Amino acid sequence: MDDPMQSLRLDGQVALVTGASRGIGAAIADRLKALGADVFGTATSESGAAGIAERLGDGRGLVLDVKDGEAIAECIATIGAAASAPTVLVNNAAVTRDQLLMRLKDEDWAEVIETNLTGAMRLARACLRGMLKARSGRIIGISSVVGYSGNPGQANYAAAKAGLAGFSRALAQEVAARNITVNVIAPGFIDTDMTRALDEAQRDRLAESIPLGRLGLPDDIAAAVGWLASPSAGYVTGQTLHVNGGMYMT
Repeated sequence: MDDPMQSLRLDGQVALVTGASRGIGAAIADRLKALGADVFGTATSESGAAGIAERLGDGRGLVLDVKDGEAIAECIATIGAAASAPTVLVNNAAVTRDQLLMRLKDEDWAEVIETNLTGAMRLARACLRGMLKARSGRIIGISSVVGYSGNPGQANYAAAKAGLAGFSRALAQEVAARNITVNVIAPGFIDTDMTRALDEAQRDRLAESIPLGRLGLPDDIAAAVGWLASPSAGYVTGQTLHVNGGMYMT
């Protein structure tokens, strides 16, 4: 009998995960490596990139500002020289600049859209050349439950994360004929540095709003990414996979 786990293997694949120094991004990078991919991760600082290299291997941690188109081109070229063109891209890098709309500054709107949405577009565009040539690829965007449910004080973040889903559906239709899939994962509240900064009462209230009764773990998101990146998900494209413990149901 064939090993059912073989359909999840990513041997021979080169993966790029942005925002991979901690939290969800780090869990995703580690999961893809465990599945056999040659994984590169990015961070915005030298120390973050060094930490990624310690986990993934020499040269696998890269400094990248996803708002910089020239830096993206250099990043893809560096990966190509060290391994080959990425066949799996996970757009995870994101920032928040939370504020009620009446007080939201133009620069805080622009920073979030440029990083969370335009940066993802630029990376997908940069990776497409290699994927089209290989006639194979996986592009996975990390959205958020906030992009679907909304959240006061996060109009910029919600707009960017909802936009990522719309962008992905359009791109999925453009590249499906070349065996490239484009999907989105929308996490709910995940146990990361951000939620750990909340006090116990706030965390309890969050957990009470989730039918499964707990915050998600970074590994819950990483497992979903691993599946979407794998041969098992080869017939899935243009979709949003909600991983939120039931707090938002479609």
